[in-house]
Amino acid sequence: MSEQTTATAGHADPAARRQMMSQVDRIPGSAKPDPILRVDHIQRRFGGMMAVDVEHLEVQRGIITALIGPNGAGKTTFFNLITGFDRPTSAGKGAHWAFDGATLDKTSASSVAKAGMVRTFQLTKALSRMTVMDNMMLGAKDQGGESLAKAMFRPLWRQQEREVRHKAEELLDRFKLLEKRDDYAGSLSGGQRKLLEMARALMTDPSMIMLDEPMAGVNPALTQSLLGHIQSLRDDGMTVLFVEHDMHVVQHISDWVVVMAEGRIVAEGPADTVMADKAVIDAYLGAHHETDLGDDALLDEGVAAALELEVAEEEAARNQEGER
Repeated sequence: MSEQTTATAGHADPAARRQMMSQVDRIPGSAKPDPILRVDHIQRRFGGMMAVDVEHLEVQRGIITALIGPNGAGKTTFFNLITGFDRPTSAGKGAHWAFDGATLDKTSASSVAKAGMVRTFQLTKALSRMTVMDNMMLGAKDQGGESLAKAMFRPLWRQQEREVRHKAEELLDRFKLLEKRDDYAGSLSGGQRKLLEMARALMTDPSMIMLDEPMAGVNPALTQSLLGHIQSLRDDGMTVLFVEHDMHVVQHISDWVVVMAEGRIVAEGPADTVMADKAVIDAYLGAHHETDLGDDALLDEGVAAALELEVAEEEAARNQEGER
């Protein structure tokens, strides 16, 4: 059995995953044993602001990697860049990213999906005025009925349509949405739409799925179900890269954590190691996270006097406004 086959066989074993990743350096841009995604020199500016500035990043095949960071860190923009929904400012200046050996530098979003890397969005993109089943069937790729030349001759694609419908029903059953197959997607709850979007993404048989805040806006009753589905994707051999703000979720299901701040990768490692990293603490809580700002003993007389004066001036301003 080859080294890659052995690694793949161990992906469903938590101990094997930990062992595989235990040898990886806990530094930004660290090399992985079997990376499915490599990103180099990718930047995105909006005016004078650098939203993304990733020098190097590798995503390990067959595990769950969490991409975390404070609001505005550039996580969603990074997703948009590598999936073809946006273009880097650094295009033509060394920007390069490859998925499973295929270069994706100048490919469209549809080409990225066909290559096996699909994504979901913070705000779900279900087609509200179509049924759940129609949403699912639209996700299947290479359908003969979509060809203008074949569309008029249903016998040419009828069998494929049956296979696509059967696959959609199996996925809807897996995600507990089969009873909703004839309902309009717009009638689903926020959590059910997240499930539908995840199920529809699987219609393309991806190698890697990218989830942008899959738990956002989800009823707590469905959160555990979503977590279970994400873990089962990994256990089936799929690579998962997801953005999440809930650190309990990150610690519960991630095998590896990448931290972004101000567009850059500032830390990598297992969740417990990363959450204790000073760069991560500073990114989330600020450089003075250990200072007790409620302790009056930390304030000298000059600072205290300045604060009292500021409060008095604000009070006087409010009183004058009230008299008007």
